[in-house]
Amino acid sequence: MLRFLTAGESHGPMLTAILEGMPAGLPLAPADLERDMARRQQGYGSGGRMQIERDRARVTGGVMNGLTTGGPVSLLIENRDWKNWAERDITPLTTPRPGHADLTGTIKYGYRDLRLALERSSARETAARVAVGAIARRLLAEFGIAVGGYVTEIGGVAASLPEPPDYPARFAAAEASEVRCPDPAASARIQEAIRQVKVDRDTLGGVIEVVALGLPPGLGSHVHYDRRLTGRLAAAVCSVQSIKGVEIGPAFDNARRRGTQVHDAIDVDDAGRLVRRSNRAGGLEGGMTTGEPLVVRAAMKPISTTLTPLPTVNLATGQPDQTVYERSDFCATPRAVVVIEAMVALVLAGELLRKLGGDSLDEMRPRFAALRRGQVDDLPMDGTEWRFGYDAWE
Repeated sequence: MLRFLTAGESHGPMLTAILEGMPAGLPLAPADLERDMARRQQGYGSGGRMQIERDRARVTGGVMNGLTTGGPVSLLIENRDWKNWAERDITPLTTPRPGHADLTGTIKYGYRDLRLALERSSARETAARVAVGAIARRLLAEFGIAVGGYVTEIGGVAASLPEPPDYPARFAAAEASEVRCPDPAASARIQEAIRQVKVDRDTLGGVIEVVALGLPPGLGSHVHYDRRLTGRLAAAVCSVQSIKGVEIGPAFDNARRRGTQVHDAIDVDDAGRLVRRSNRAGGLEGGMTTGEPLVVRAAMKPISTTLTPLPTVNLATGQPDQTVYERSDFCATPRAVVVIEAMVALVLAGELLRKLGGDSLDEMRPRFAALRRGQVDDLPMDGTEWRFGYDAWE
């Protein structure tokens, strides 16, 4: 229902993205994309590249007179650093960096220079993801659905966050922090850890939490493996460069507990609405949304490019060697929050379209209003006995 493609290299002329499946009639303006594009470039620990680029997505198709047409939306993002590479004779890169796609990409495609793997596998590509994700976010907003995120841990320094969570307050506090952490005390310690890792010529990773609010119950499905929202979210988030782990809610903590301590008890409120007393499921049960906040956590490894050389092999000589430094972040986790938000927004927008159908926003709105919302009276439970009935086909 909703898919996108990106193209382009880290130091090439531009990045290109095509987003297919957006309904007609969605209001879209440059400001809808510019906020997230700018947020992706902000965060303590960024490298020199972010001082060069001033990312702005130019829509070149699929939006006319401020409204989506229903056709593919095409976008271009210029690489300002391209002018520094356009006339340069490229020195071959033959020493693969551990943890990067240098060696695996070269083995797969048979490159004569590791840079061909580096250029496409670079996280520079995430600028295009953030642009298309901002469009998905704009669609979700039409239905009262919001997506936000923050850092919960970097370099072993973990945030202390109050419970029950006030997610809008967390989002706001994170945006006021240079490391996108909603805990001011932890933010200061994280910033110091990043400052020290710069001195040590090393890198740091961390943990990101992204939350979607306002989702109706019933997005996703339990009937096929590839329609379970749990798997779709995990695949999308793990597709982001340097993300090595995903959990829905406190999944790994849940794994250490007994079932009676984990599963969210169901209750009915005075209005006849089915509610959960907790949200340890992270907003998903059976691969479907519950109507509670959807909580996705992503584990980001330290960036693979380090100022301190690592042992490797020079593929041109076959002899042991050391890595050559390529300009990079010292800690990309604060900036990656925006990328994870984009991927979650894209998956959820696609699931909303799958659930509602329709080619235009006007067709979707009444269908959204008619969705079941977990009211006891909405469910056709009459207690009548029944049979499978397969014997009729024998």
